[in-house]
Amino acid sequence: MRGHPARMAGVLGAVLMSVSWAVPAAAADYPMPGLVTGDLAAHDPSMVRRDSGYLLTSTHGGIETRTSTDRTHFERNGSAFDTVPEWVHEYNSSGDVWAPDISFHSGRYWMYYSASSFGSNHSAIGLATSTSGDPGTWQDEGIVYSTASGDDHNAIDPNLLVDDSGKWWLSFGSFWSGIRMIRLDPATGKRHGADGTLYHLANGPAGSHAVEAPAIIRHGDHYYLFVSFGQCCQGTDSTYRVMVGRATSPTGPYTDRSGTPMLENGGTEILGSHDNVIGPGGQSVLEDGSDDLLVYHYYDADQQGATRLGINTLEWDEQGWPRVV
Repeated sequence: MRGHPARMAGVLGAVLMSVSWAVPAAAADYPMPGLVTGDLAAHDPSMVRRDSGYLLTSTHGGIETRTSTDRTHFERNGSAFDTVPEWVHEYNSSGDVWAPDISFHSGRYWMYYSASSFGSNHSAIGLATSTSGDPGTWQDEGIVYSTASGDDHNAIDPNLLVDDSGKWWLSFGSFWSGIRMIRLDPATGKRHGADGTLYHLANGPAGSHAVEAPAIIRHGDHYYLFVSFGQCCQGTDSTYRVMVGRATSPTGPYTDRSGTPMLENGGTEILGSHDNVIGPGGQSVLEDGSDDLLVYHYYDADQQGATRLGINTLEWDEQGWPRVV
């Protein structure tokens, strides 16, 4: 579950957003999710490829894990944590952990994850590592970054980027003042001692703070920042939609296709509600060989709003912008 602040009334201001994405999508505007089968109730999915196939992590249950040999059929195979780290309970009394981000670097799997409670920015991002990625093998490395109720941003929804020069960056954020970024030390996965800058990458839609779930990849000459605008976690009342902007530097400035800065409420919509697919978002992006994959959740209007896993390929047009296919 992504976290949201209590002051949600501002979401009504979303009607003031650019007409290019304020109008609800027609069914023909977007493709249906690609074929996936099995255990698909994955919220905030993040996926990595292993020699044996694919490992997908998601919110709740000590970080749910699923495996697939073919990127189509997914089976639950346990949880990353048998018992969540003790420090998590300071930020979520029930010990729930959210929105994992999994990747493989330097011979280890790295998983950043969130500890918070709904409507609060008393939050923390933790790190765990594993040599296999299997359930029960994850070693908690402690807190990477935290926020308190007096801060103007929120430390949840982490995403790791390793840029072309080998520098590590962690983007994160939900509501409040939008998406932020810090630099990490590749040796530890923790905050870099020589660069303490807190970078500001994006704000939410005009009149609202409704932006979260950053995911950044490099394609061609640009870095692309994918975010979710709107409301998550409301079943068929959810208004999530996937937006994107790009920059020539990991730290921005990011602009959308029309040139509007994402710090000025910009964002180009690439996936919104359509057909029975409601509130697609909570996305991650996996570069899988020659394929770039958008991995996300949505609510199925044909199944009483049940959470479902969505996977689609991204294609890139002549101007270097992605579209979902």
